[in-house]
Amino acid sequence: MAICPHFCHAVANAHAAQRMAEGLHTTCYNIRMRLHDYAPRPSHLKWLLDSDPAIRWQVMRDLTGEAPHAIAAERSRVATEGWGAQLLARQSPAGNWGGSPRGWRADLPKEDRGLLITLYSLVVLKDLGLDPASKQARKMIDRVDKRLVFKPLNDRPFLEGETEPCINGRILGIGAYFKEPNNALANQLLGEQLEDGGWNCEAPKSRCASFHTTICVLEGLLEYERAGRKSAAVTKACKRAENYLLDRRMFRSLRTGEVINKRWLRFSFPTFWHYDVLRGLDYLRNAGIRPDSRVREGIEIVVERRHQNGRWPLNLLHPEHIPLKMETDVGSASRWNTLRALRVLRWYNSTC
Repeated sequence: MAICPHFCHAVANAHAAQRMAEGLHTTCYNIRMRLHDYAPRPSHLKWLLDSDPAIRWQVMRDLTGEAPHAIAAERSRVATEGWGAQLLARQSPAGNWGGSPRGWRADLPKEDRGLLITLYSLVVLKDLGLDPASKQARKMIDRVDKRLVFKPLNDRPFLEGETEPCINGRILGIGAYFKEPNNALANQLLGEQLEDGGWNCEAPKSRCASFHTTICVLEGLLEYERAGRKSAAVTKACKRAENYLLDRRMFRSLRTGEVINKRWLRFSFPTFWHYDVLRGLDYLRNAGIRPDSRVREGIEIVVERRHQNGRWPLNLLHPEHIPLKMETDVGSASRWNTLRALRVLRWYNSTC
């Protein structure tokens, strides 16, 4: 399935990350930033907590530091209430998430369209934090494991992956999170890493990595490690790929220094296969990477995207599809973007 475009060359726009307001405070790494941008106000937290269980439990874990038992109790509600329960209910007994909207990805066979929607739905359930130990999650992933296959690949089971690293990175993460780590799939991905440290869905033809594919594989390898498969080879591969992003300041061409794609400076949720600066920084936070001067401009972009009311908007929606609409319209305040931006800023500030 060819779904991932590859951005190997920069486009002209060298000034997109430089529009910072006057009179800001200087903090670590000489980043000019308002101090109050580092911590949410009580009204922001109240707004975030007045939401879906998937938002609430992550706010409790990442921003308010609640007791583990309270966080676990709130997280357990994802399976039975709100977005998590709604998305689970839309899985068919055959293991997939149904058909696609009229005209969506008409370039693909119907079977491939259905598998893409299933992939996206599974990634969102993971992002919601559905507890993999819950009976609802076990029932869901057992359906996927036993009933879904890639027919063009001789009925290869879905959780064994297919041919493209961008898809296999997501499948590796889904399997490691909900079921069990797949050593063969992880080794396949390690063998496809390019010389520059990243991955590309056109490998081995392409010699240039894609930010989109690289972030998908990194997120998958992180879940694989957390499932008990940490090794020197995986650690080395992740470090190379993280440096691929960091050496490019999270969004710039290594060769020219120009912004590779201006859409990466605008934030969306769900991200599907698309890279953006907030997704890249949130990965680094989640992986426990200590920030250095190479994240400076990315952090500035996050601060710049914040509205005066202290919330981050939904800047865009990608054309991919899942059978669930979450929270808001483009331009309106987004709890997902606000939560992720605040925890990225907290991660940055806590290491300064």
